[in-house]
Amino acid sequence: MDFSIALILAQDGITTGAVYAMLAVGLVLVFAVTRVIFIPQGELVAYGALTIAAMQSGQRPATGWLLLAMGVAVFAIDMWQFVARRGDAVSPKVLAQSALTNLVWPAVVLATIQLLPLQQIGLAGQIALTLAVVAPLGPMLYRLAFEPLAHASVLVLLIVSVAAHFVMLGLGLVMFGAEGVRSAAFSEARFAVGPLTLTGQGLSVIAASIVIMAALSVFFGNTVAGKALRATAVNRLGASLVGIEVARSGRLAFLLAGVIGAFSGILIGPITTLYYDSGFLIGLKGFVGAIIGGLASYPVAAGGALLVGLLEAYASFEASAYKEVLVFTLIVPVLVWRSFTSHTLLEDDES
Repeated sequence: MDFSIALILAQDGITTGAVYAMLAVGLVLVFAVTRVIFIPQGELVAYGALTIAAMQSGQRPATGWLLLAMGVAVFAIDMWQFVARRGDAVSPKVLAQSALTNLVWPAVVLATIQLLPLQQIGLAGQIALTLAVVAPLGPMLYRLAFEPLAHASVLVLLIVSVAAHFVMLGLGLVMFGAEGVRSAAFSEARFAVGPLTLTGQGLSVIAASIVIMAALSVFFGNTVAGKALRATAVNRLGASLVGIEVARSGRLAFLLAGVIGAFSGILIGPITTLYYDSGFLIGLKGFVGAIIGGLASYPVAAGGALLVGLLEAYASFEASAYKEVLVFTLIVPVLVWRSFTSHTLLEDDES
């Protein structure tokens, strides 16, 4: 391997690592706020990529119907709690908000998908519509699968997460089929910089990742909702005692994870061919980055995800048959190191 090849591989590794970094940050966010290891985030990546690819090919993605079905299920649960408990658990105001977010919004999005000429709305319109379809699936999934078990152990939540992953995996096969697709590139521009040829698509991925990271930093540091998420992540019981709605924080965390997952799929769709089950492997690499960060540190998780991308790029050149093994082996020394440096904390003592 000469220097020019090493630079090219580094470019590829940074591009894919930027996507893994966003997923790692999303996983850390969800785990810190809700104690859920969000395995189905990989399916949201696949849904995002396959949804925009379907729009670009002139098809009407079935994720719109999935959004409506999950919205109806969430509203039915809220309505049942309102009727059965006479408004103690769900107030009329909350029920009205539920109707707006879980019935009106999915209906409007589905009508837009069915009525608009999706190939002619431009890339920006397709990205916006894809986010409008896929991102709300995150909080809906939290409301249906995780919020009823909010006080369960981490192991129970992990089991539910695995079950949700398989359900969404099967739904992905039904909605998109087994064939792989690749969406249109954001830009076809190319720039020669020494031995490197920078592509507009690669630069777009890196720039979008940086913008999202910066936006999350501003959100956590300068908004009430962001500070509420941080407080919930530090101490759920203390946050609830000072008036923060822990359940709402969980939904917001899953919404942000849904946005990150859907946008990651949009970014990575033009780079590689994706199938209905490709999201799991992509999300797992983001999970390796999150583990490097201890499922607690956002900067370390993002840096670890970049390391995963670089390792994957060089491993694919030197030993392509073992690249996945080498990438996931990275987690072993991290776990060994953390087992010697971390103190054991019983789950009952976390609060």
